[in-house]
Amino acid sequence: MTTHTTIAIMGLGPTELIVILVILLVLFGGSKLPQLAKGLGQSIKEFKKSSKEDDSDAKPAAASEPKKVEPVKTHGSN
Repeated sequence: MTTHTTIAIMGLGPTELIVILVILLVLFGGSKLPQLAKGLGQSIKEFKKSSKEDDSDAKPAAASEPKKVEPVKTHGSN
């Protein structure tokens, strides 16, 4: 999937991206943007890594026997 396709899916065109970039420049300044982008990239990488680990951990548990569910007895029930 290309960047153009991803942007089109989100409904963002070039004008919207420019407006977002200008707002980011005003809020954070030019010197902070590379640091923010690096932190965002590391966060996304860590999220993908942990979601892959969760998927591999969940598969063996799903293959095991289902747990027996006992009915819940409320106060006053016979």
